[in-house]
Amino acid sequence: MSIDAYKDFAERYDLPFGRFGDHEPQVGEFFRQLIVKNDLHTVLDCACGTGRHLDIFHSLGCEVTASDVSEAMLAQAKKNLTEQGLEIPVRQMDFRDLPDYYAMRFDAVVCLSAIGFMPDETECLRAFKSMFEVLRAGGLLVLTAMPTDRQWKEKPRFTLVTNTRDFSRLFVIDYNAREACYTILDIFHSEERCELKEWSAELRVFLRDDHERMLKAAGFQRVDFYGSFDFTPYDRETSTSLITVAYK
Repeated sequence: MSIDAYKDFAERYDLPFGRFGDHEPQVGEFFRQLIVKNDLHTVLDCACGTGRHLDIFHSLGCEVTASDVSEAMLAQAKKNLTEQGLEIPVRQMDFRDLPDYYAMRFDAVVCLSAIGFMPDETECLRAFKSMFEVLRAGGLLVLTAMPTDRQWKEKPRFTLVTNTRDFSRLFVIDYNAREACYTILDIFHSEERCELKEWSAELRVFLRDDHERMLKAAGFQRVDFYGSFDFTPYDRETSTSLITVAYK
């Protein structure tokens, strides 16, 4: 992760998600329930990307801190936050080294769609231990990851992410022994713009059982898995999302 993989992608990363600050209601309600039930007040998003989830935690009354390894994504996050009038501290760092940067202990750490950038289980475990160390006793870690067990079994080649009148995003996925290479095709097809932009990333595949084994090895006492943001239990055969909540 020393090379900024998002350098040529950060500015258009949010295109399928609409206006900054727009979220699926289920996502906001998921975090609201976690925050209320577990009495969470401080949240670190350690892979904040363009910052598109930070306003959720802020709107729920949490003290929010954010970091990311990508300089390009952080630049976009700062732009997005400024446009929304949000003052949230954002720092560049690798989430494998969080204790080197933070002396405080957070109620929650969030790492969404990023753990697959770890090259192997050794580095993934190092990341989980890092996140564990900056949590208070009883704190929790929220992860999302892809692919799911179902996707890994079925290995679909194409996924249409969004398709509007002027813009489409298509995932083209190549599967190797323990990696999934995502080529993202952004297709602009308006009268004003006809253009194709490409970006690729190779993700290490960590499935449900891999997460549980490594999280417990990192010290987490309890690990819950969900197949969607409505708290539906994760099912290896049918779930299209892998959402993990691990408790210290």
